[in-house]
Formats: sequence, structure tokens, C-alpha cells
Amino acid sequence: MASQLYHPFQRMRFDHTHCFLSGEKIGSEQYLSIFADWLSQAYQLDEKPFKMLDESFLTYADIKIPCSESVKNQFEILENQIQEAFEKGYDGVKKLDEKLIFLWVAKMVYGIIFKEIQAAIKQQNAFAEGFNISQSLIHKFGTLHTMLQSLIKPIVFEDFKPFSIFICKVNNAEEEFAYRDEINTLTFSLRMKDFGLLVNLQDNGANKRYHEEIWNKIEGKTLHPIQFEELCGRVFYSAYLFNRLPEYHIIPTEEAIFIEAMPLQGMNAKPIFDDWHFKTYGQVLENFWKRWGFLLLEIIKNPEQPMSFLLDEEGAFKPAESISLPLA
Repeated sequence: MASQLYHPFQRMRFDHTHCFLSGEKIGSEQYLSIFADWLSQAYQLDEKPFKMLDESFLTYADIKIPCSESVKNQFEILENQIQEAFEKGYDGVKKLDEKLIFLWVAKMVYGIIFKEIQAAIKQQNAFAEGFNISQSLIHKFGTLHTMLQSLIKPIVFEDFKPFSIFICKVNNAEEEFAYRDEINTLTFSLRMKDFGLLVNLQDNGANKRYHEEIWNKIEGKTLHPIQFEELCGRVFYSAYLFNRLPEYHIIPTEEAIFIEAMPLQGMNAKPIFDDWHFKTYGQVLENFWKRWGFLLLEIIKNPEQPMSFLLDEEGAFKPAESISLPLA
């Protein structure tokens, strides 16, 4: 019998009595922590504030989602693999199977989406209004959920990677833990130990190709934190410019569920990324560089060539040791 996928968005099922990933009925006290215990203990995350879209704050420890024991066990296996690699730093992360990184990041980002939807439904119910979410976001989040089920079901990505992953060696400050996500574009970044991890979860590798020229110049180089944050600014902005909603064929068989990616270009002659505007990019960069105090007017003093710590005026990589800014 072919394996069946669970589709929570069909009935908007985001309660506490069904496993978020499998849909099976569970007890009301069965939860999975989005930020694993090993991560929370290493960086004292439990009491740190986490800002939600409605401007409210939770602690990292509050971000838990309903989860069955069998699914939780599979995540514990994944966490052990991630923890072992992360404790080795950049070299360990580079050796990880990219699909494991994808599943680990998808668990966190989808878990936050789950909490955001729960909060939105609760708020809408309080005002006696129906809960509304755009069909494009339902499609995007539902596809991410389907792909995350590859942790517990025999799902095969047919000759494609649904993600773009950038792994950088970064000269981070000791005890640094810099987390960021943008759920509308499914983009994520994390800096810790001696590395930075930057992921778009659903672009079929488009952002990696879009930034191929700069990535070829910096891959394998040690970056100053402001350089990694610049790369993040570029990718978070290009993820916003990405104007396709990836489509997939899902083919269940007796052996596995096969997922095939439809061509991003399709029948549309329009480029898959909208035009890059330096002022908007500068605003993004101002946010990513906030801790170093750079303002938009400085960043786009030359509107055609915004400030960069990654590349010099000739487009060559700037060595991290040439940057005199503090690490944090």
C-alpha cells in the first residue's frame, strides 16, 4: 500500500492534540522543542526572548509544537547527527549531508510557522473573524511540510534539491548565537562557533545560482561576521525578489513517494528574479549590519555601488583580517 502524506492545511489543523508532522492523535502534553535541548543548554536560550510576527515575545523554550513519540524519536536521531557535526564546527558541518541540514532547518522554520498560525487563529477567533492566509503561503508552507515528512516517510527528491545552502567559515565572537528567519520567503541564517549557515528552503537552488559569481569568490574563505551578514543580506533580499512559486509532481508508489520539480521558468518568459534595487538592498543591509551601526545613507552613498565588506572596488574578495571592525 502506498504511503499517505498528511496535509494539515486542508483542514487548517493546528491544535495541540494532533502530531504536527504525522497528524496522528496524541496526548495534550506531547511536545517537541523547536530549539533542541543541546542547543538551548549550550547558548542559554531558554529565557532569551523570541519576537513573533504580531510583535509579541515568547522565550525560545516556549516554542514547542505537538509531536508523537515516534516522530520525536526520529527528530532525536537527527538532532544527534546535527549536534555531533556542529560541535566540530565548520569542518563538521561541511561534511554533513545537505538533506540533514535541510530537515533540521525546516523543522525549526516550520515549527515557528506552526506557532505563528496558532497565534493568528487564536487572535482571529477572539475577534470573531475567520482566519485568513494567502493561498500562495498555504501552498508554500504545505509543500515545506510535505518535504519535512521525508524524515518519517520514504520520500525521494527526483534529481533536484529543493533548497539553497551556503556554509561559511566565520570568525565569530566566543559564545555567538545569531539566529534569523524570514518565514514568507522560507529563508534562514545562523552564526555560531566558527561557521555561518544560510539556507533558502524552497527555491530549487535558484538563490545559490543567482549568487554563483560572489559565492565562487568567497567559498572556503574565512569571513568576518559583517561579511557573513552581508552575504545574508544579499540572499534574504534575492529570496524576496524570487517571483516563482515552485510546483512539484508528487507520485506515490508502493516503494516510496517521489517528488519531481517542475521547471521554474515554465512558460513564463519573465526572469525568475525581479529587478535588484540598490536602495531597497541598502535598507536590508542596514538591518543586517545594525550591531555595527552603519546607516542607509552611508551604505548607499554611491547608489550604483553600495558599501561592501565582501568585495573591493575591483570586485575581489576582501580578506577578513583586513577588516578592523569588532566581531560583535
